[in-house]
Amino acid sequence: MPSAPAKKHRDDSEARRSVRLATWFALVSAALGGLLIALPKLLPAGGPWVQLALGAMALFFGFRARAIGVRGVNDYDGRLSLLAALAGFAILFFAGGEAFRLLAALGA
Repeated sequence: MPSAPAKKHRDDSEARRSVRLATWFALVSAALGGLLIALPKLLPAGGPWVQLALGAMALFFGFRARAIGVRGVNDYDGRLSLLAALAGFAILFFAGGEAFRLLAALGA
């Protein structure tokens, strides 16, 4: 039986550019979300909702960068996009708790 041909990874300059942009978007949104978690007085009105949106953006762009990088870039590292995705999880956790507290206070 002939062996299956090895899958070739594309090393596309567009894929590298997309990975770079998605990683930077993820890192910037994670940094802004982390800043708003650390200093909630910067954005008093709507703070948890903005934090939730930034956490979701960090999560989405972090995993999107990893998906593009694994499929389209040879020797893809992916540590920065993983860091941004993990920060997105943490931001969603803390901002989600605060948003739940605010919604629970409205019902009480």
